[in-house]
Amino acid sequence: MKKDFLKVIAPFLWSYDLDEIDLERDKKRIITNVLNLGTKPAVKWLFQTYEKPEIREVVEKPLPGEWNDKSLNFWSIILGVTPRQMTRQLS
Repeated sequence: MKKDFLKVIAPFLWSYDLDEIDLERDKKRIITNVLNLGTKPAVKWLFQTYEKPEIREVVEKPLPGEWNDKSLNFWSIILGVTPRQMTRQLS
């Protein structure tokens, strides 16, 4: 069963099983993808769904290799945070 919010964010999570998306568990992925690729309605939904500190934390601690440099720079200015240099850890 599709969840109503998926209509807004589905285009930005195209490679994920949308029936399995969980707003809390997948919050970093959702925030990252919407801020990187989202439309104005998707970004509006994001800020109505998540608290600003949660969004700031995702921008401040970006998932390595997941951000477009221009998007990360833009959102870091808008949210007043400095992204930390994150590196991928090999398992």
